[in-house]
Amino acid sequence: MWQGVIPAVTTKFNQDDTLDFKEMERCFRYLMDAGCDGLIACGSLGEGPLLSHAERIDVLKLTKEVTGNKPAILTVAEAATRDACALAEKAAKAGADGLMVVPSTIYHTNHRETVATLRSIAAAGDLPVMIYSNRLAYRVDVTTDMLEELADDARFVAVKESSDDIRRTTEIINRLGSRYDLFTGVDNLAFEALTAGATGWVAGLVVAFPHETVAIYRLIKAGRYNEALDIYRWFRPLLDLDVSTYLVQNIKLVEALAIDSNDRVRAPRLPLEGALRTRVEQVVSTSLANRPVLPAFN
Repeated sequence: MWQGVIPAVTTKFNQDDTLDFKEMERCFRYLMDAGCDGLIACGSLGEGPLLSHAERIDVLKLTKEVTGNKPAILTVAEAATRDACALAEKAAKAGADGLMVVPSTIYHTNHRETVATLRSIAAAGDLPVMIYSNRLAYRVDVTTDMLEELADDARFVAVKESSDDIRRTTEIINRLGSRYDLFTGVDNLAFEALTAGATGWVAGLVVAFPHETVAIYRLIKAGRYNEALDIYRWFRPLLDLDVSTYLVQNIKLVEALAIDSNDRVRAPRLPLEGALRTRVEQVVSTSLANRPVLPAFN
């Protein structure tokens, strides 16, 4: 159902901390014009947990305006299942094409609770669902056993696999075949996951470098692995910025430097300063100075 490069977009703010819809539209259109296959709003990178439900729905509506006939997916990541279900219902009414669902964010659910939570949210929204499995960030591992248990509900269509264990990609395919659209969610494991059989990439650094991200994906799918690997090796220092406590600040600073956006974040986050900022600036500067010429691809 879903495949390709689907960016997890950043949420843009004005200086007074209100939503900057004009800048979001500019950035979102840049991604779609570069060949991305949909957008995911209000995830971890999109600072979703720091937005009200009303703000998230407003971002979703803009996202859908930009994606047109491609999927606009809203992230659901709530502490309480009832709040997650309420947001899922609002997303469906607002025209979302699907949901990306995090099982829990505060209480770390066990196997039975994780499955029950995911089923409840899927039923509330009655939309296609991408299950977000990220045991490092959220301390809840949606295991292959859980995916097999959930496979009886057709609303679960995809998995964003972010366990940081590349073996999991093969385990899911060996157990469940093509039952789920399998996305890699770790930027600096993307080449490895895509060549192991993942069908898509929920990407982060794509927001500043969409042409390179799309090129890697399409070249791999065309079997042009060496050309994709050359770009990926150039990209790796940037992709590493996604795997960090400061991923939001990192990537927003990259956007500011690479596409003339800004690095405003919502408190308690603050923009990077000192050595952290200097490091990102150096990575971006070096990468831009050595930016590869992309080969032609379809």
